[in-house]
Amino acid sequence: MQKGWHGVRAALSEANYRNFTIGNVFSLVGTWVQRVALGWLVWELTGSGAWLGAVAFADLFPMVVVTPLAGAMADRSERLRVTRISQALLMLHAGLLTILSALGLLNPGLVLVLALVGGVITAFNQPFRMALLPSLVERPNLISAVAINSVAFNVARFVGPAIAGLVIAKGSLTLAFAINLGTFAVFSWTLARIRLVSAEATRPANGGLITSVVEGWRYAAGHVGLGAMFLTLTVVSLCIRPILELMPSYAALFGPDASKFAFMTSVIGLGALVGALWLSRQADPAALAKMALSNGLLMGAALFVASVVRQELLGLVALFVVGFGMVLSGIASQTVIQLAVPDHLRGRMLALHSMIFRGAPALGALVIGALSDLTGLRGPLVAGAAVTFAFSGIVYSRRKLILKSLGL
Repeated sequence: MQKGWHGVRAALSEANYRNFTIGNVFSLVGTWVQRVALGWLVWELTGSGAWLGAVAFADLFPMVVVTPLAGAMADRSERLRVTRISQALLMLHAGLLTILSALGLLNPGLVLVLALVGGVITAFNQPFRMALLPSLVERPNLISAVAINSVAFNVARFVGPAIAGLVIAKGSLTLAFAINLGTFAVFSWTLARIRLVSAEATRPANGGLITSVVEGWRYAAGHVGLGAMFLTLTVVSLCIRPILELMPSYAALFGPDASKFAFMTSVIGLGALVGALWLSRQADPAALAKMALSNGLLMGAALFVASVVRQELLGLVALFVVGFGMVLSGIASQTVIQLAVPDHLRGRMLALHSMIFRGAPALGALVIGALSDLTGLRGPLVAGAAVTFAFSGIVYSRRKLILKSLGL
């Protein structure tokens, strides 16, 4: 494995991966601009945590239904071609949202429908895009490539909300949606520049898609190490990550203005960016696996602090740590999966990862958002923090057996 910044430079020296990363950075910034703008729009229209949870559910939950089938298709289809098509569809979706906003036609119900449509397209796109990664870099650079992808995601999580805050402060939600449209166009252009030297590693179909999905799930369930990774990711995604979708409600605990909401979202992104940059220098798969297994302890403690404090500064520090922990969980688990599974199962395993990573926060946000309308937001967040901390302690106590099963 390439170590530290040498691995980063080696991955970016490969033209296909470099083109992919440039487009991906632009697209992710635009996605976060739109995501923050939509959240603020729904909060302005309804003032309801339940509505925030419902829109997040519509956006993220299609991962649970669509992604497993898309993952099975990714193991038997041309990943680059399908990624190009689905990215073009996302660009058209952003264009429709921009037009409807400019015409003043957006309302909570329509936003819910559009979030669902975008969620379905993204759910189909995700496993193809993730499974494409090993075709863009040499295997020794794979850990660095996964880390760079996460750096890109978290740069966007930091920069996107900051841009959205400025745009929202000027009262122009339409511009926020137009920015996303433009960044999607950049990504579509860079995808068109990718030329794979060798054929993508796919396997001819042996049965229907459902059979392929079941085969992948059985493999994960029967593997001690991967099973522990997926269970830990599920708990973190259900109990910790929904704070992102509910951030307008959390920020309202400290003040009603949009700039505070955007700033707090950026603080989480900054923590995640720091974590991603730190992880980009890590080249030991065993160390990454240990981080994935133990990170829930850190995140559970940080979310507990964020949930109970009344001082905004302490809340910001806790949010920074939550963001740092989120990226550790995401990068570490995805990298271990990329390295541990055979290529003919890669699409299905990464689809399962995506299904949990996006689908579980949708369910968590729906439940926590509904409870927050009844009890306030702090109580449900405290409960999620406690569950995560306890579960992660149990998993970490079995780390030697888990690492052995992963061959680490």
